[in-house]
Amino acid sequence: MRVLVVDDERALVRALHRGLTAEGFTVDVAYDGVTGLDLALGGEYDVVVLDIMLPGRHGYAVVEQLRAGGDHTPVLLLSAKDGEHDVADGLDVGADDYLTKPFSFVVLVARLRALMRRPKQTADPVLRVGDVTLDPASRAVASGGSPVELTAREVSLLEYLMRHAGRAVTKVELLDHVWGGGAEDVNVVEVYVGYLRRKLGRDVVRTVRGAGYLVGTGP
Repeated sequence: MRVLVVDDERALVRALHRGLTAEGFTVDVAYDGVTGLDLALGGEYDVVVLDIMLPGRHGYAVVEQLRAGGDHTPVLLLSAKDGEHDVADGLDVGADDYLTKPFSFVVLVARLRALMRRPKQTADPVLRVGDVTLDPASRAVASGGSPVELTAREVSLLEYLMRHAGRAVTKVELLDHVWGGGAEDVNVVEVYVGYLRRKLGRDVVRTVRGAGYLVGTGP
């Protein structure tokens, strides 16, 4: 069981190294995002424990680059930020779990073991609806073969709609699955659908009156 711990709090890293080693883990450490990303890309880890506020490269950016390269190693984010939006943003960029500081070491170990028990992920096939494609591994989007720049939230929204192509998806469902329930107003969904329409064309995401939003063929 091989773990990479990336955090700039050296006392915490030392404590985690001692504790996890005593629990039977093999532990590598890094104190900044650049080194952490290099180690994560170069090593075969069972899980990565990653602080968000890191020197050199932000924790979110580390996760995004791992996922863009098709690396599905489970990532547990550590942060002193405990707001709903913070948790939702961390999961939205591709992390698998989120633990706020200060935390229980017993809970941390339990979550690491739970992540390691998950089946290994394989790369998802490219999603295609009409002339729009989305690669879940790299999160690259194209329309008519031309790349389209979308924000992380826009990609997550488009991916959910494409995975449910042919079915009208309600605003509440999108709020729950794309925002993780972290947004209070369902109208934020309408705002982001507007962003997608401006970047991909108005006909890509259709409004089904009284039912929600739809991509692909349907009612």
